[in-house]
Amino acid sequence: MTLFSHPDFDDHEGVYIFSDPKSGLRAIIAVHNTKFGPGCGGTRFWTYADDASALTDALRLSRAMSFKNAMAGLDLGGGKGVILRPKGEFDRASLFASYGRAIEKVAGQYITAEDVGVSPDDMCIIKTQTDYVAGLDDGEAASGDPSPVTARGIFYGLQTAVVRQLKQNDFSGLRVAIQGLGHVGYGLCEHLYAAGAELVVADINQSVLEKARAEFGASVVSPETIHAQDVDVFAPCALGGAISADTVEEIKAAVIGGAANNQLATPDMGERLVAKGILYCPDYIINAGGIINVASEVSGTYDPDWVESKVLAIKNTLTEIFDRAAATGQATSDVADAMAAEKLR
Repeated sequence: MTLFSHPDFDDHEGVYIFSDPKSGLRAIIAVHNTKFGPGCGGTRFWTYADDASALTDALRLSRAMSFKNAMAGLDLGGGKGVILRPKGEFDRASLFASYGRAIEKVAGQYITAEDVGVSPDDMCIIKTQTDYVAGLDDGEAASGDPSPVTARGIFYGLQTAVVRQLKQNDFSGLRVAIQGLGHVGYGLCEHLYAAGAELVVADINQSVLEKARAEFGASVVSPETIHAQDVDVFAPCALGGAISADTVEEIKAAVIGGAANNQLATPDMGERLVAKGILYCPDYIINAGGIINVASEVSGTYDPDWVESKVLAIKNTLTEIFDRAAATGQATSDVADAMAAEKLR
């Protein structure tokens, strides 16, 4: 398989491969579309099964960032970085410094921020090598980890979906399953618990599960069964592909919306959800809070009021998608893709 025949290659403007044996860096930066500005999206630091899996992730995630940024009305294009986690011991500072030099070589076509496995501390190391980085704790326009803003946007989006699907104006008495308790997933739990929801959670990190049990009275289930719980809302907040041919028929929730990117393992899953009467909040719409926060930082003058107005607008965008889907009988995922593609044209 060549790059150009890859099923997830979508006329990407650039795909860059970097290797630095000294630090252990092996990374891919994919820039999908720069119509509205430089490609911007987080860097993922992950243990991939093979190089092909890393490439697939970079291609799919960068395209999703183009759609996300376009639909959020940001002056940014779509890009994504993935770093293949080295086997065995490695010097993290050296690796992320090397990655910063790699970003610098892309010459402004890509701006990075945090994603799975990457922290604000890592961003600070990258910053020593390049200015094309956001999500920083220090600096004139720094705003820190964007995860809390992502969580807040997802909460707003789920509010909209619950009113639409369940005819309920709050979360009181609703059961919500959260798959993945990273920074965003745990932040979402805080919002939902405060709003009166009953939480069911799953993660591979036992300490964070115990914390959720103690703070929220959350029920803990296995990662393999979280999607199948008898709940009103399912929030995938781990890695992508949570809604697949293996899981879709077991989902009992009436609403799906969460932080994970590429939640639909294959495009036809959107139609399967429609057939089951499930209202799906397209992932790159509902989880756009973080990149909105980053966009304000990238502008050079961080404006929290602008950020909040854009995050609140997620509710309006979802409402438009729900309306169009209801009128046409299409899957909400297909409606969102069509709207995003039209903006990019």
